[in-house]
Amino acid sequence: MSTYALIPAAGMGKRMGAGMNKQYLLLDGKPILAHTLAVFEEAPFIDGIYLVVPEQEIPFCRTEVVERFGFTKVRGIVPGGAERQHSVRNGLCAMTGAAEDDVILIHDGVRPFVTAAMLEAAARGASRSAGAVVAVPVKDTVKVAADGMIVETPPRAGLWLAQTPQAFRYGVIREAHEAAEKEGFLGTDDASLLERHGSRLEIVAGDYRNIKITTPEDMLLAEAFLKVS
Repeated sequence: MSTYALIPAAGMGKRMGAGMNKQYLLLDGKPILAHTLAVFEEAPFIDGIYLVVPEQEIPFCRTEVVERFGFTKVRGIVPGGAERQHSVRNGLCAMTGAAEDDVILIHDGVRPFVTAAMLEAAARGASRSAGAVVAVPVKDTVKVAADGMIVETPPRAGLWLAQTPQAFRYGVIREAHEAAEKEGFLGTDDASLLERHGSRLEIVAGDYRNIKITTPEDMLLAEAFLKVS
């Protein structure tokens, strides 16, 4: 059984308002995406990496990130789609050498604080069940609202904030994406494509530092994390 990483980084980063896609913004002198890739590159159990980026950015990503920082495990750079789900599907279709039981770790390109321990725990979970999702318990009280009015306050005890990586066996997640495409279903994450058909997925303990860098405030937080690491 092999373990591969599929890293979607095809978002346009409109909320960042930086004039360039967020995955290429510099964090401690390196693109955010390079920080993320380094974790997978250095993890000995990761056999290969597939990147998904906007089609027009493939040459830039190859020269300024993959080649510049010497990421030898990158096996392919794949054009993204209109939505993240479409980008992940494109990446799965490009993994022609993957076997049905190989483990695929799907991870946001702009989550640079993931750890090798999280990757390994998620991969182990996927080998035992339909899949595994890295997540952290909700800290704040959650309100469900409709038309600006609160309608429910669910108990925090059963609520988790999903992060990435999310890990699955290749055949399982490929089939889930194909079914979603055929049925016109757009999920909020990859795990939701399996949940809708009753699959049972494991929760793997994440970390509150495993943030997705999306806004300028997230960049400030990421810089602070680096100073204390």
